[in-house]
Amino acid sequence: MKKTVVINVVGLTKRLIGEHTPFIKSFLDQGRSALIRPVLPAVTCTAQSTYLTGKHPSEHGIVGDGWYFKDECEVKFWRQSNKLVKSEKIWDKLKKENPGFTCANMFWWYNMYGTTDFGVTPRPNYLADGRKIPDIYSHPAELRDILQNELGTFPLFHFWGPKTSIRSSQWIADATTKTDQLYDPTLTLVYLPHLDYNLQRHGIDFEIIFKDLNEIDAVVKQLVTYYQKQDANIILLSEYGITNVNNPVHLNRVLRKAGYLNIRVERGLELMDPGVSKAFAVADHQIAHIYLNDPSLKSKVKELLGKVVGVEKVLEGEAIKEVHLNHERCGDLVVLADAGSWFTYYFWFDDAKAPDYARMVDIHKKPGYDPVEMLTDPKDKLVMAKIISKLIKKKMGFRTVMDIIPLDAKLVKGSHGRIPEDTDDFPIFISNNKGWETNKMLQSTEVFRILEQHILSQ
Repeated sequence: MKKTVVINVVGLTKRLIGEHTPFIKSFLDQGRSALIRPVLPAVTCTAQSTYLTGKHPSEHGIVGDGWYFKDECEVKFWRQSNKLVKSEKIWDKLKKENPGFTCANMFWWYNMYGTTDFGVTPRPNYLADGRKIPDIYSHPAELRDILQNELGTFPLFHFWGPKTSIRSSQWIADATTKTDQLYDPTLTLVYLPHLDYNLQRHGIDFEIIFKDLNEIDAVVKQLVTYYQKQDANIILLSEYGITNVNNPVHLNRVLRKAGYLNIRVERGLELMDPGVSKAFAVADHQIAHIYLNDPSLKSKVKELLGKVVGVEKVLEGEAIKEVHLNHERCGDLVVLADAGSWFTYYFWFDDAKAPDYARMVDIHKKPGYDPVEMLTDPKDKLVMAKIISKLIKKKMGFRTVMDIIPLDAKLVKGSHGRIPEDTDDFPIFISNNKGWETNKMLQSTEVFRILEQHILSQ
């Protein structure tokens, strides 16, 4: 077996590799590479599970970053148990065949209660007084303290939210090398999310994102240089490419207006009530699952949503099967956005009645993905003063909420989830090992086989 590291540079595409990423470009020029036709939906949890199992969502069950849990009548995003992935993972297969094989998972998703030998993932402390304290979960448990004692507390608020920065990816890179020094795993999976941030905020605008490209290039150089000294196979890959958007589409408002979506009112604020709704959307970037509690409405709902500006396709039945999403977790209908659009989870008509979590970073309460969580209101000149004031109150022990997230979805300029028209926006696979067989285009399910080839090479 050959020591192998897989560095997941989120959002990396052929279009982005160039003058602002000199090290990555050099690595590309000196190695072998292929584009990857993204899985549908081209989102983090689905893409990673497809790479690590070699199976489609129809088999591994990860139909998005979240879905409707029918037994609980709740929409849940960003779950963490590896038991949700229903197919055999690459480390399980290799462990059975090679008893000495070990694997470290550094921030790839579904990183809890699995069978990797070592793992680290974000896991905040939610205190009784309402505070959210940055922290991580690790296996073995003592690795958490080793890493945070040496590197400082994981910078959670730089990992997601308005303060996102290179600090989180840098911390992950540093933690990866430390973990490798401690345990020397055969396979290490590393997640570097940095490019995800400003590409969603600003789209592909090189006058803005050049700095982000420079920053991630430096972190990749650090990791590659380290693993070159270990004589390892080194792979750079990505999950999806982000493309420009300018049209947020509010499917739940369409369904509510038609009388299909129910809400309940608590303290004067509105909450979506999926358990009693006839139809509702679980929005996930440029794809949405439509769940029907009244299946007889399928054709009417399909017709309704098919007329919405920004909707490219509404899939059902055989069409869902053709894209390998035919799993019990999948919606009764699957809606795809057109190239310039993306789907919000918004279901209220009046911002004054929006739920309290709408104006907060709260990835677990929102019944859909919300990229606006990375933004503050550009028109609010006092927003930084408000943030500082709230932080001071929290440190003094007062209860306060960080209700600083705007409700303007038009602020988002980049998205992903559909299959882009231009292959320059496809994810990419780059390796320093020139011995692997490659095509110019890999299917997402083929990544598993290529990873296995690298690990089993001599």
